[in-house]
Amino acid sequence: MTNVKAICAGIRYYLPFTPNSNKGRLMTNTANNQYDALALLSGGLDSILAMRTIMDQGLKVLGLHFVTPFFGNPEKIPFWKKHYGIDVIEVDIRQKYIDMMLDGPSQGYGKWLNPCIDCKITMLSHAVDMLPEYGAKFLISGEVVGQRPMSQREDALNLITKRADVRKVLLRPLCAKKQPITPMEESGLVDREQLHDWYGRGRKEQMKKAKEYGFTEIPTPAGGCCLTEANGAARFVKMLNHIERPSVSDFTLARFGRQYWAGTHWLTFGRKADDNERIAACIEPTDYVLKTQGFPGPLGVCRPVDGDWDSEAVADAAALVASYSTKARKHSEETGEPVKIRVQRGKTTEEIEVIPTRDNKLPWAEPKPDIVKAWKKDRLDNQ
Repeated sequence: MTNVKAICAGIRYYLPFTPNSNKGRLMTNTANNQYDALALLSGGLDSILAMRTIMDQGLKVLGLHFVTPFFGNPEKIPFWKKHYGIDVIEVDIRQKYIDMMLDGPSQGYGKWLNPCIDCKITMLSHAVDMLPEYGAKFLISGEVVGQRPMSQREDALNLITKRADVRKVLLRPLCAKKQPITPMEESGLVDREQLHDWYGRGRKEQMKKAKEYGFTEIPTPAGGCCLTEANGAARFVKMLNHIERPSVSDFTLARFGRQYWAGTHWLTFGRKADDNERIAACIEPTDYVLKTQGFPGPLGVCRPVDGDWDSEAVADAAALVASYSTKARKHSEETGEPVKIRVQRGKTTEEIEVIPTRDNKLPWAEPKPDIVKAWKKDRLDNQ
């Protein structure tokens, strides 16, 4: 696996990212990088405008872009820095976020598997612990009261502030004038008159402000959390039905490519080259890694969740993976000959021959969204 490139100005060194570790946070020389405030930066327009609003008052702000197996786009950081004139670092909270999910979010889930309120509590709790590291005095977030039905209602914002214990240090610049005055405003550190009173789901004020700043590319609302999506939630619930406490690597693997299950047999393989790269980054020593030889095709990973696979199960998975290699499938159809599949597990490698087919011995199937509701009900009943 390759190292994540240092992508922020001032970065002195960086750590290799592996999905099954809690590393990957870009490291900075904090002695020369002190800030007045730290901001939660999703990459959406609101979070960018919240930062710029405070920066307009001559204060130095550092954006924290949180990354989990479910959301985060650290590859966009160079663009954000250059185009929007902000300073940003990646902050890895993969394990902390998963622990929150597995231990049960205190405020429950949204429509699918999204713990939106606990998500914000987790990020703010982590951010407040980072304040001393950067000499920062307060936190910024880009919420607008009434903009999102679950996490940006007035009562939800108050609950988030209380549970994260950030009442004295959190400022929401975009809707500040519709909120009680904060200690930062009372002290004169921040001029309340230069803050905003935005409310609701309209985007008129945001667009107007973006134009004033000269942004030529307007980011869409950040979102991007696959826990809010039916198919994404189904993938994770299927895994949770078979693994008591999945790892960072498990959750990351479940996000990409095609996901097939046959009982306790879990198979992942890519739809395109990007998927293959992401899946390759998740490989663990106990995985069976499948690759069609002599023809282009997807990378397959068989992850044991209930003991080792027998050779027939591996061959059946290999035949399914090979069927998604158009040239390999066509070759077998025209010649009747099998194709070779390289099977690697740890340091052991062998080649097997299979006929590419989707008419398999094992009942391979992709997870369906209807399992999510049943899983949530069962979890609630057993609390």
